[in-house]
Amino acid sequence: MSSRIPPLLPPSSSYWRLAAWYFFYFAFIGAFAPYFTLYLQSLGLAAPAIGTLMSLMLAMRLLAPNLWGWLADRLGRKVVVVRASALLSIAGFVLFFFASGFWALFAAMALMSFFWSAALPLVEALTLRHLEGRAEQYGRIRLWGSVGFIVAVLGTGAWLDRASLDSLLWVNLGLLVGILFCAGLLSDAHPGAGVDSPHPDLWSGLMRPGVLALLAACFFMSAAHSPFYVFYSIHLVEHGYDKTSLGALWSLGVVAEVGVFLLMPRMMRAWSLRTILLTTFILAAIRFLMIGWGANVLGMLLLAQVLHGATFGAYHAAAVAVLNQWFPARQQARVQALYGSISYGAGGMLGNIASGAVWEWLGAGPTFTLGSIFAAISLLLAWRGWRSDPQSAKPAVR
Repeated sequence: MSSRIPPLLPPSSSYWRLAAWYFFYFAFIGAFAPYFTLYLQSLGLAAPAIGTLMSLMLAMRLLAPNLWGWLADRLGRKVVVVRASALLSIAGFVLFFFASGFWALFAAMALMSFFWSAALPLVEALTLRHLEGRAEQYGRIRLWGSVGFIVAVLGTGAWLDRASLDSLLWVNLGLLVGILFCAGLLSDAHPGAGVDSPHPDLWSGLMRPGVLALLAACFFMSAAHSPFYVFYSIHLVEHGYDKTSLGALWSLGVVAEVGVFLLMPRMMRAWSLRTILLTTFILAAIRFLMIGWGANVLGMLLLAQVLHGATFGAYHAAAVAVLNQWFPARQQARVQALYGSISYGAGGMLGNIASGAVWEWLGAGPTFTLGSIFAAISLLLAWRGWRSDPQSAKPAVR
């Protein structure tokens, strides 16, 4: 396989515009997710309150993408909605500069998340459209989001070892402005051949047993990651790690993720998507046990972070590719929005609330064990449910 971009990916202008958007979008996550829980803790909030606030981002990912996806379909312009969501998410984030109590923070998080969560499913569908069916090359573009995450998580961690946690707000605001700038560079993809051909009803496609099993497995896989995303930084700080070390450990996981994205075309030729996904569920169950019970052993933490390449990178790329195979191009925006809502929205929200409660009552080990249990449920659902639906393995008519 040639490693040159031109024959495999969209024209260079589209490639770099999409790559830049992914860079800033996930750079914001890199500066926000690992450290904002520490900011909330510095305001005096307890673990259940922190879990509730962080779950708002996921609650909005349950509601907002479907509403914004419907709007994009009505307008016929995904990019217009992506730009509007970027501008309005900045307006919502500014409220954090004036919020300190729980309900004020609740309002700021809800508004920012409602607008911010609109963009990713639309850009995912836009990227797949630019790729014109070469979904195995999705990782070559998406990896720039991982690079952005690494830059942000390392830079923010080093910065916060020298500056106050209040400055985190300015870092995140700057990255949101970067998202807005890159959204202004995006363009809608031209409809491909066959876009007007007849295609199955979306609802009937979603009701196939294999599709339902996959979406249910994705729901629990996101719930499995909740203890990691909400409490990993707090967990490590309580074991004596400084913020620079936090940034390095977070970055190691994303470096592994980048490597997996680069290898996905080869992996998809060697193994079926079902095999890849089942393997990621097994590794997730192992990984979260290692984090929960092995935080005092640096080598175990390092290995657990390397496994992030599988438990997020391979998992997400394979899930996107499966849905791209199972549903026609004209349904991709809604399907990707539904995938995000069910998995990262509903699943993540359940996981955040549950992990917040378990952390408060039982501590770190049982909280990460809960994540392992959720991953095991994903494995069981996909192993039993997907196998029983051979029709869902057929590529969709495009």
